[in-house]
Amino acid sequence: MGMSTGGGSTRGGRMRRAPMSEINVTPLVDVMLVLLIVFMVAAPLLTVGVQVDLPKTQAAAIQGQDEPLSVTIDAKGVVYLQESPIEVDQLVARLQAIAGNASERRIFVRGDQAINYGKVLEVMGVINTGGFTKVALVGNPPNAAPRR
Repeated sequence: MGMSTGGGSTRGGRMRRAPMSEINVTPLVDVMLVLLIVFMVAAPLLTVGVQVDLPKTQAAAIQGQDEPLSVTIDAKGVVYLQESPIEVDQLVARLQAIAGNASERRIFVRGDQAINYGKVLEVMGVINTGGFTKVALVGNPPNAAPRR
């Protein structure tokens, strides 16, 4: 005598299982962990700008609505506008071309802590003589790791 021992029905002598109504989340968790690792590795690489070792400062962060332009001076004294190297005598013309008539556009000057302070002041002076009034220096908080 044949007895059925499960919740399935017999048809043609074979046992059929009831459809499973649970979702297997293991593949979803695997994919999410891989994405998390990818983003954790890729996030530091997405920082914009030239790598410089910024000096530490106690000043508070500057708040603003518009995206500032970044002028960077690396340890070798090379000046960059955003990520492109530029000569100091061409800097004002490029800034005016980018900002248009907006002399109120914020400009952040990032100078490597190994660079001569006079070079940073020279670049800031050139920017200021070009009519830009919102020029700020960028630094790291004293307890922060060096930013690159």
